[in-house]
Amino acid sequence: MAKEFKGKRPHVLVLNDVAWKIVESCRGVDGEFVFVWRRERVKNVDVEPLMPYRPVHTMNNTAFQTARRTAGLDRLRVHDLRHTFGQRLRDAGVSEEDRALLLGHAMTGMPQHYATATIARLVEAAKIELAPRVGADGRRRGRKDGGQYVHDQFQRRLFPKFGDLAVKELNRSAILTLLDSVKAEGKLTTANRLYADIKQMLDFALKRDLIERNPLDTIKKRDIGGKESARARVLSDDEVRKLVDALPIANMSQRSTTAIWLILATGCRVGEAMTAQWVHVDLDRKTWHLPVTKNEREHTIHLSAFAVRQLEALMAIRYEELERRREEDPKASPSPWVFPSADGTSHVNVKSFGKQLADRQRIAERRMKNRAKLTSSLVLPGGRWTAHDLRRTAATMMAQLGVSGDVIDECLNHMIESRVRRTYIRDRREAQQVGAFDLLGEHLDRLTSSAEGGPKS
Repeated sequence: MAKEFKGKRPHVLVLNDVAWKIVESCRGVDGEFVFVWRRERVKNVDVEPLMPYRPVHTMNNTAFQTARRTAGLDRLRVHDLRHTFGQRLRDAGVSEEDRALLLGHAMTGMPQHYATATIARLVEAAKIELAPRVGADGRRRGRKDGGQYVHDQFQRRLFPKFGDLAVKELNRSAILTLLDSVKAEGKLTTANRLYADIKQMLDFALKRDLIERNPLDTIKKRDIGGKESARARVLSDDEVRKLVDALPIANMSQRSTTAIWLILATGCRVGEAMTAQWVHVDLDRKTWHLPVTKNEREHTIHLSAFAVRQLEALMAIRYEELERRREEDPKASPSPWVFPSADGTSHVNVKSFGKQLADRQRIAERRMKNRAKLTSSLVLPGGRWTAHDLRRTAATMMAQLGVSGDVIDECLNHMIESRVRRTYIRDRREAQQVGAFDLLGEHLDRLTSSAEGGPKS
């Protein structure tokens, strides 16, 4: 979108493939401007600090003048390029109205050329809205994964059918047919999330005049997958004991096995665990700091002796891997991630941990291709359980141990419902949190030590 435009109104440029490749080739050079330049040193060109990039404020610069001389077009003006664009549109049979819209000439009515933007390209543009950032009011915006989950879902379900469709041609009937197919798979929660993400994408298009109205405006979540009931699954003490014996034969990595015990001991969200960095863990002070959380409030978890042992086990794995890597690269450094990806360049995919648990709670006939063969190794008497159920189990155990509800809320970093209390009560109950986490750790110690062999972490 061009914000500074001769017509003194915002103007959206819909790029063809050639123009798109040009813009993409400039991506990453500067964080704000697409077309930039910098004065180059004659010598010591790589000496820090490098010359800063600056935005290109005028096209009739030295580079343009040199290029036109080289091409033998000394009399060519920059504005002549715009005239050439208009002439070629006319030669191609584009109507006068559409030429005016494409050139950004002032006129009323819906800019019909916007319709050439495809769904796939719109989703790519909408990533700007989903990128994590801090607004002027200090609140975090966007999504922690930068919209990767949304993109993956669209890649799987939306793009195969509608990726090349013009935005304005995507109608309510087509969207509902897609969502009905997801519901037919029995995935009502997935249908609800896909509906919400498509609606957000179309709102993005509506705000930019790419469509005249959002076809999902009159559709509610109850029309899709219905209201989602809160899960109430909690692992019993006996089930926790059974986990001790089940995990070693479930063919999970040692990191994944230890993650189960860590979440039980800290009550953290699975995303907080999978994206944890060692720089925020202090085993000497027994603290794990979470600078970014779901409710936009920093949180520090006290580590019980049980939790410390899990992190010590993860630390040992970290340095065992480092020793192996240094056999090939003596300069290799340890991964900053508590749960690193396979190549060590980032944290593990947040969804992968949940999939590992789900894959081991299936009947053999429903085993997924290229996934875990031990499909029933983590089945427990109380039924299917998820990573988030471990967090709920930790909170329930605290309550059973006599910890008050307000302290449990602080331990889990829950947002206080009352706005007045949030505003005026600033005490995080740190001392009580320490006691609560230690009680939980001691309880887990008793459960796992009474099982055969204790936790295999």
